[in-house]
Amino acid sequence: MTITANWSYPTAIKFGAGRIKELAEHCKAVGMKRPLLVTDRGLAPMAITQNALDILEAAGLGRAIFADVDPNPNDVNLEAGVKAFHDGGHDGVVAFGGGSGLDLGKAVAFMAGQTRPVWDFEDVGDWWTRASLPGIAPIIAVPTTAGTGSEVGRASVITDHRTHTKKVIFHPKFLPAVTICDPELTVGMPQVITAGTGMDAFAHCLEAYSSPFYHPMSQGIALEGMRLVKDYLPRAFTDGQDIEARANMMSAAAMGAVAFQKGLGAIHALSHPVGAIYNTHHGMTNAVVMPAVLRFNRPAIEEKIARAAAYLDISGGFDGFTDYVLALRTSLGVPDALSGLGVGTDQIDRMAEMAIVDPTAGGNPVALTLDAARALFIETI
Repeated sequence: MTITANWSYPTAIKFGAGRIKELAEHCKAVGMKRPLLVTDRGLAPMAITQNALDILEAAGLGRAIFADVDPNPNDVNLEAGVKAFHDGGHDGVVAFGGGSGLDLGKAVAFMAGQTRPVWDFEDVGDWWTRASLPGIAPIIAVPTTAGTGSEVGRASVITDHRTHTKKVIFHPKFLPAVTICDPELTVGMPQVITAGTGMDAFAHCLEAYSSPFYHPMSQGIALEGMRLVKDYLPRAFTDGQDIEARANMMSAAAMGAVAFQKGLGAIHALSHPVGAIYNTHHGMTNAVVMPAVLRFNRPAIEEKIARAAAYLDISGGFDGFTDYVLALRTSLGVPDALSGLGVGTDQIDRMAEMAIVDPTAGGNPVALTLDAARALFIETI
């Protein structure tokens, strides 16, 4: 099945296999003459990245890349990226890759126009209004995984390298002007990345759906996003060449990111400090803690999850849904505990303190207290 579409929500999305070939024309359409492609170290030498650079170069847009990006991008990477942007005389960013490349690329484009430190734009209250609008560069986003949904998001997660704390940096201008969703770019993903990014998309949808805040539009998007993951993640994992499955997972990833403006919760609040301290894969970390958080939230979400289970054709209500999550994790090779990702017990108190002040904690349907966070870490490690 061939899936091709042009969408205008929440930004201009060019969806379909092979549409990376349109990269240069979209760069030119938003005014770029000398774009900087930002990606991570692992992707930099790969054929899909070099092909993107070929497309830009052939169109007279140069061949510039910045790839000094860690798996959990930090302020040191950001400072180096902004320097590369200014030193190269660039006028736009192609954010290319998974969550790390997309988040760092968007932040580079934004910070290129700022004189204040990045932490002044943390997603707190109306801090985003501090930004200077002139000098913010346009962004074209090109996801190469199907998980974070950062390609349709208005924020980036950046780690403070001094405190190992993940912070959400927000501004409406983080939203890319154009996003190219080409599922062919995800065909080469290893199974472990397919699993981790796919479970990240599921976590976004699940937490948005479970959030107590009122946002019926996001609620519906989250529910359908979970269905796409249920139907297509096992297929994408089993057969990485299944372009229909890859396309639907790419849709699910974007849907999760759109939906979580309704809120996230304890899955992410626990995952962020783990990733910041132990540098674990974010989606895989989400997958490990997911069942424990589901059980913790049961008093507030049992009826809601039962409705989701019915829509997803899962029998047994809340218990059936939880059993499904456990079975899905097993089928994807997700470890049963954080220790399987190299996480030890020596940082539990510190991680619990970080979790309860994480910006996602406030969206959890059951209050995430310090004692509760500690107990969840003890249970999941």
